[in-house]
Amino acid sequence: MRVAYLECFSGISGDMFLGALVDAGVSSQLLEETVSALEIGARLEVSQVIRGGVAATKVDVWVDGEKDLPREEYWEQQHSHAEAHAHGKSHSHKHDQPQHSEQGHHSHSHGRGLTEIRRVIAAAPISEKAKKTATAIFESLGAAEAKIHHTSIEAVHFHEVGAVDAMVDIICAAVGVEALGVDEIICSPLNVGGGTVKCAHGTIPVPAPATVELLTDAPVYSSGVQAELVTPTGAAIVKTLASRFGTFPEMKIQKSGYGAGSRDFRGHPNVLRLTVGEANSSSAVAGAILKTASDTISVLEANLDDLNPQVFGYVMDRLLEEGALDAFGVPVQMKKNRPGTLLTVLCKPEHAAKLTRLIFAETTTLGVRRREEARQTLARRWENVHTAWGEVRIKIASMNGTITNYAPEYEDCRKIAAQHKVPLKTVMQEAARAYLHSDPAIESRNE
Repeated sequence: MRVAYLECFSGISGDMFLGALVDAGVSSQLLEETVSALEIGARLEVSQVIRGGVAATKVDVWVDGEKDLPREEYWEQQHSHAEAHAHGKSHSHKHDQPQHSEQGHHSHSHGRGLTEIRRVIAAAPISEKAKKTATAIFESLGAAEAKIHHTSIEAVHFHEVGAVDAMVDIICAAVGVEALGVDEIICSPLNVGGGTVKCAHGTIPVPAPATVELLTDAPVYSSGVQAELVTPTGAAIVKTLASRFGTFPEMKIQKSGYGAGSRDFRGHPNVLRLTVGEANSSSAVAGAILKTASDTISVLEANLDDLNPQVFGYVMDRLLEEGALDAFGVPVQMKKNRPGTLLTVLCKPEHAAKLTRLIFAETTTLGVRRREEARQTLARRWENVHTAWGEVRIKIASMNGTITNYAPEYEDCRKIAAQHKVPLKTVMQEAARAYLHSDPAIESRNE
């Protein structure tokens, strides 16, 4: 089992994570080409620096010819601009050595909603897996902001984390992790820093509210450094990618990398260390706090008491065809003792409006309720197995690199059963047997 361990003794930010990936062997050219293909006016600058006597890789994002700024420095610059204009004085741009803080703050950067960010990610020339990872990171940020501001995730305005440079950090993080090729990422306790930081909402304590929300249930501490060490983007990366928190795992080390923060602190190197190695699968999860991937979904509900059951079946099919993650009906007893059905639809937030219109158009309901809910999901993948009648896909779910469930794809088995006149249960049993024989570890565990 190939694992990676993140040591956040000086916190974590998006640029530090990219630097650690490159220093650990991920191709900087791959990340540079990814950024160029996004066509959003950005480019990467990769350099070697020294932090506290430790050589590390520094990754900076340039947008339209300007280097990214930490948010505190950005807001200080904006304040200086305002004062200069108020006194009729000109003020030139300065890109002094920024402190280790959130990237993504240019005077020309504009906010983006989650819908627009999803479109950029969907159009990116990267793998589907990387797209899902990048989207999940942004959705975790959106969910945190939505809770803090008491609004819906779709209404969140990413005035900071939606800036071009943060998009670059997150998309490159997704691409880089895939290239790293590990089965699990484990994270140390996080040094969050201290003091205060300036942002769009004024001066706030460190860690920032979004960071606190993202690191719920994570082990954190402060070494006393008066600076923001864990940024919201860094926290979202950890929340999405790390399966658990713990001490350095038992492994055979293969390589390591150091990603540099912008500021050189006195007393300790301002770097993030990423160590990659081979671990025994049983020892890798021993004593671990198990975690699953999380995202935000929309839940649509409608009460139906006068709809033809034949139409209900058609509506279910249409909802799934139009992108619903799941749709189901539950018998309910409604007012005036009328039997009815509670229609529930689970979907991605960006599909909620379209599916709501479909429910109104195809059913007799006069109202559709909507809410956003957090969802925990196991990692899942597909494998093909060969049976006597043809190939069948097997859906495999895992947690912390350990397979927890597997099942033959129903539609594949149904088609084979109908085509070859074989009992459906026979096809499903044969597919499961073929999968078990292809994975000795699963077979031995089931004996």
